[in-house]
Amino acid sequence: MPDTVPAPFVRSLDRTIVLVGLMGVGKTTVGRRLAKRLGLDFKDADREIELSAGRSVSDIFADFGETAFREGERKVIARLLDEGRPMVLALGGGAFIDPQTRALIKQKAISVWLQADLETLMGRVTRRNTRPLLKTGDPRAVMARLLAERAPVYGEADITVDTATGTHQASVGLIVDALERHLAGAGS
Repeated sequence: MPDTVPAPFVRSLDRTIVLVGLMGVGKTTVGRRLAKRLGLDFKDADREIELSAGRSVSDIFADFGETAFREGERKVIARLLDEGRPMVLALGGGAFIDPQTRALIKQKAISVWLQADLETLMGRVTRRNTRPLLKTGDPRAVMARLLAERAPVYGEADITVDTATGTHQASVGLIVDALERHLAGAGS
């Protein structure tokens, strides 16, 4: 299916699609393509936080710490989910871990866990030096720990899609198919 023709279920979509998963899994890249495919707006929560705070995520972590960042993140995500029209929203890797944020997403959105194995994630995250959580200690050990800690929580998402193999466009196709199945099941 061409990436410019929205899937038929989009006409009845009344909730935001939230992409969750570890850093490097492709939430932003895949999210942009998914939004285009579905004819929806795309927003990246980290970018929205930066716009709201007037500084980078790395600077917020460095100057105020992770706890302050997570509080701001929670508020920005709540605002985005209250905008009143469906969109595709990519979250930072730790956002869905917050119980309040997760509860809000469960209430107001459809969550999609973009899943990948440690090798795939490491290949992707080492391309950029903009990941605050990877700046302390051994990045591989940090990623392995985060994967072990967060996978059970990510597993609470409405939909899980493996993005380890194939292109970003293939991942979009898998998500669209999964969304269609999920929405068909919700309506029966």
